[in-house]
Amino acid sequence: MAAPVLVTGATGFVGAAIVRALLARGEAVRVLARPTSDRRNVANLHVEVVEGRLEDAASLRKAMEGCRVLIHTAADYRIWVPDPAAMMMANVEGTRALMTAALAEGVERVVYTSSVATLGHVEGGTADEDTPSDISDKVGPYKQSKFLAEEVVRRMVAEQGLPAVICNPSTPVGPGDVKPTPTGRMIVEAASGRMPAYVDTGLNIVHVDDVAEGHLLALDKGRIGERYILGGDNLTLADILNRIAGITGGRPPLMKLPRWPLYPLALGAETWARLFGGEPFVTMDGLKMSRWHMFFSSAKAERELGYRHRPADEALDAAVEWFKSIGEVP
Repeated sequence: MAAPVLVTGATGFVGAAIVRALLARGEAVRVLARPTSDRRNVANLHVEVVEGRLEDAASLRKAMEGCRVLIHTAADYRIWVPDPAAMMMANVEGTRALMTAALAEGVERVVYTSSVATLGHVEGGTADEDTPSDISDKVGPYKQSKFLAEEVVRRMVAEQGLPAVICNPSTPVGPGDVKPTPTGRMIVEAASGRMPAYVDTGLNIVHVDDVAEGHLLALDKGRIGERYILGGDNLTLADILNRIAGITGGRPPLMKLPRWPLYPLALGAETWARLFGGEPFVTMDGLKMSRWHMFFSSAKAERELGYRHRPADEALDAAVEWFKSIGEVP
């Protein structure tokens, strides 16, 4: 029997899509899952489940035994957290522990799922893998933790010979977003007619299955130590909301809001969440991030890996249909 591919984060959105793609091409797959994780995304898949945590180095070594490939997708992905230290521990130190285990177990190949959050911005333009970036321009603990985690991987490639390739997905949407992600929540609100206004920002929208296929291409063809943006179409938020309205037959929001009146609202929402639990519907970091149009180019992945993506309309349509199927959208 072929040695399995270990996938972390397989119960999550991108990780589950990667598992489906691996199984479709006949790979044996082992997944690392927390004891308390929501396993709906892997419940009907033919995978071996090993329980463990990124914070538990011994469980990582055990999960890695006998594996030839590691795809590390697990991360704490939230725009707002009450305890940033816990996010840093999971995303940064968890990545370090997992890569150390991969080296110890002699894994042949590592694909690390980073994020376009680690990259720089080009005001009025499109960023790529070489756009300058620094921790000082990262807004919020999620972006900071992903930047530091990617630095850990890059340093271990250079100094310890870690056989890792880095993937930087943009903003994936589509089936399997069970949590849902922050972008998924936006789609749910827009498709349900609960988004009467918007701010001037932009995102790079990509179908989650294209991101998954990009990971397999990186596994097969990626150069060690290189990073590859796995993205789709660059769209303004207004364009995204108009397209969602077209899919659902609803009315798109017509009111564009300035950011400055929203900051007190965000501060109040965060305070309420700290006192009574839950997640704020608008956050300070989210507003700060929205100042930029987060537009990216996948040209390097297209050139070196043969990566391709479907149109954003197909990705958004798949996302809306998914949320309808699970009752999130009427």
